[in-house]
Amino acid sequence: MNKMFGRSGSAMATRLAPRFLGAHQSIIATLRLQRLVPGLLRNASSTTSESAASSAFEQEDRAEDADIWRVLVMEELTAKRAARLKQQQLQQANATVTEQQQRIRNFCILAHVDHGKSTLADRLLQTTKAVREDVLARQAQFLDDMDLERERGITIKLRSARMNYTDPRTGEAFILNLIDTPGHVDFGYEVSRSLAAVEGALLVVDASQGIQAQTLANVDLALKNGLEIIPVLNKIDLPGAQPEKVLQQMVDVIGIDPTLAVFASAKQGVGIDEILNRIVDFVPPPGGAETAPLQALVFDSYYDVYRGVIALIRVVNGKVRKGDRIKMMSNNKEYVVDAVGLFTPAQVEISGALGTGEVGFLSANVKSVGDAAVGDTMTTVNNSASCALPGYRKNKPVVFASMFPCDSSGDGFANLQVALSKFTLSDSSLTFEPIFSSALGNGFRCGFNGLLHMDIVQERLDREFGMDVLLSAPNVVYRVRTRSGDEHMISNPSDIDPAGIAEIQEPMAKVDIIAPQAYQGALEDLVRNRRSTMIDLQFLDGNRIRMLYRMPLSEIISDFHSNVLARTKGYGSMDFCMDGYEASELVRVDIALQSSIIDGFAFIEHVDFAASRGRALAQRLKDIIPRHMFKVAIQAKIGAKVIASESIAPFRKDVTAKCYGGDITRKQKLLKKQAAGKKRMKLVGTVSLPQEAFRKIIASD
Repeated sequence: MNKMFGRSGSAMATRLAPRFLGAHQSIIATLRLQRLVPGLLRNASSTTSESAASSAFEQEDRAEDADIWRVLVMEELTAKRAARLKQQQLQQANATVTEQQQRIRNFCILAHVDHGKSTLADRLLQTTKAVREDVLARQAQFLDDMDLERERGITIKLRSARMNYTDPRTGEAFILNLIDTPGHVDFGYEVSRSLAAVEGALLVVDASQGIQAQTLANVDLALKNGLEIIPVLNKIDLPGAQPEKVLQQMVDVIGIDPTLAVFASAKQGVGIDEILNRIVDFVPPPGGAETAPLQALVFDSYYDVYRGVIALIRVVNGKVRKGDRIKMMSNNKEYVVDAVGLFTPAQVEISGALGTGEVGFLSANVKSVGDAAVGDTMTTVNNSASCALPGYRKNKPVVFASMFPCDSSGDGFANLQVALSKFTLSDSSLTFEPIFSSALGNGFRCGFNGLLHMDIVQERLDREFGMDVLLSAPNVVYRVRTRSGDEHMISNPSDIDPAGIAEIQEPMAKVDIIAPQAYQGALEDLVRNRRSTMIDLQFLDGNRIRMLYRMPLSEIISDFHSNVLARTKGYGSMDFCMDGYEASELVRVDIALQSSIIDGFAFIEHVDFAASRGRALAQRLKDIIPRHMFKVAIQAKIGAKVIASESIAPFRKDVTAKCYGGDITRKQKLLKKQAAGKKRMKLVGTVSLPQEAFRKIIASD
């Protein structure tokens, strides 16, 4: 029955659409019914299907529901836009919102890597005369002030810029507050808090590349925060640009309003005035009451050596000025404000107050970034708010790795500890605790938001502190349930006791891959051995596909992204998000030399792949460990069971070289004496595992 109605679903939707929502919304209704009708028919017939088929349908339905959700939210935003115009007229009549708030527009820019976000920000700063043209000519990507950001073409740290703009159509003056956000999934929480500080977003898409995986992730975050989305099709000046085709993709996949789209070229300055007009016309002014108790959202913070922590805030209700006594609602710590100001984009102090709806900075002699955490709410002590703003949570690392100083002298560990302590002043998401390895000595167990965050931390430690460090292979946090019923979150495989384990749960992730259709077979071959489950397969247009999978996070953090790029020759993109925990047949594999377990080599792996990975590690150790005077046995073990074994042959002295004849028993006697000596040496001898060998193993992982 599903096949019979599958082809007629589109025609049925077209006929029913005008009745469903009215002729003016028939396009959205058609899209909705095209996806809903087959789903309803599947649900009607699923009672007689097998459980495996039912599970597959449920996963496909979840993917379809996500697409329908985007369309429905876009439709709701369109309806809210019309209602908001009426509400603004009423507010102006009743004077419930100040005139200053009516002139404020808070927005951010969302884009995939290398789609022109930083260049667009430069053109906005130039057009509004917030930054002089000669300064931008000397320093392109003005808001990306770290060398690492410019080299990699990514945004690592949030930036804010206030622009004064006069609408040439009406002559009315507006205040535009731009929050430049990172787009990578590793900084997803920070991005979500910055989106909570604005009312609108510019969704920038490369007109030559189209929708990418990160584009959809950014759209979902924006929709969850109820932002007004203005699509910008950038780089229309490129020879391969297809703005009309990409716009149709955005309508089909995301459900945007095509009448809001702007065709632009940030490099050439095309469409910038139209973008500014769209921001003024469609991004709503901030709400809130200036007479209410202070509620200020901390959406970022950094450490200044002279003033302590500088908090970037959005005033949601009330106002704050120098001299006010404030407190953080997450920890109830109190401070006295010693300065407030704006980013123009230069940091400028003001003598007045930051009012409702404004974006700026605040310093209050806060000593630690953790005391002014991202997402926290500031309020005054004397007239405190009754509740904090929603969305705050403490940072939880996703990926863990061991870090050791390459400097083997006694000062290496102390210098690394000082460097990490200073680093956390500007990046509170990094966690670390001391550990000891018999092979590498003292080091730290560090927690990161993801692989990109780990790579950035290592690079910044080298550039800013001159620390050359060794990082172990990353691993994830497992949820371990013991036989006694206790639950533990464990990031170090050596901390797991195999004898007392009842169940191990591993973190799961939803992976979104967008690539040309020609590489579909190569990508399917890649994910086949990653313990993945396909959720959905969508054809975006005649050339590109979108593949949705669910797989363990441990299968992603090693080399999955680089393999996606390699299999698609650089044309593919991927993004992922956490999707809870799931029990699996996981085991701890230990590496033993001469029956002695070596700490630092233990890992957790699925039982089906434990033997192959253990064998590969044993073979690498065989090639790296130097030969001894006795035979060295290398074993990969699960508990007491040996699953892989290699051996290193000993040095052999030719003790029979001096025998030039005579009875054979002379040679046998000498060989027997040599074997007995090697046997005694094996019992009392130890295998030396040099640090270089350990470093090579970690580097190869």
